[in-house]
Amino acid sequence: MEPFTTLTSRVVVLPAENVDTDQIIPARFLKATDKVGMGDHLFADWRYDNQGRPKPDFVLNRPESRGSQVLLAGDNFGCGSSREHAPWALAGFGFRAVISTSFADIFRNNALKNGLLPVIVDAATHHRLLGLLAADPAGRVTVDLAAQTLRLPDGGAVTFPLDGFSKDCLLEGVDQLGYLLKHDARISAYEATHDSH
Repeated sequence: MEPFTTLTSRVVVLPAENVDTDQIIPARFLKATDKVGMGDHLFADWRYDNQGRPKPDFVLNRPESRGSQVLLAGDNFGCGSSREHAPWALAGFGFRAVISTSFADIFRNNALKNGLLPVIVDAATHHRLLGLLAADPAGRVTVDLAAQTLRLPDGGAVTFPLDGFSKDCLLEGVDQLGYLLKHDARISAYEATHDSH
């Protein structure tokens, strides 16, 4: 995983509420066991017509969405079934962070394990951000993981919650296994001095 430190980006606005993982990545794409190409299927049923052609009015298909690394979502993002493919698809498209007022717990955990930062803001901040981006669609936000702050396009800043372990893993660009492997020498030293019975 690529370390996450500070990110400044334009924002893709998709304010629909209760977006479930089947909308993020439809079930027919879950046979894949590799993350490669998963971003092509992100929001597939909203993004493409019955012939597989991109719908020009869908936000991800607009030219201004290209290169954006932050998604502004509605409340309760990532609800529904547990599928790790959902954060794979979001990250595969190029998103590094998703902003919402709340995330489904399983989605949130899967996102963190895959280098995708879920940024939780209060309803007032969410409403303010929607207004700022409606007024200036090219507006940028800055996510500072070390400080756990989100800087809005108007210069205002808010903090967001994140547990210390997930924060450390994201800052270092490692998943849970990578974190353990970093401490392999200490683990081996401990095991060598303790009876296994």
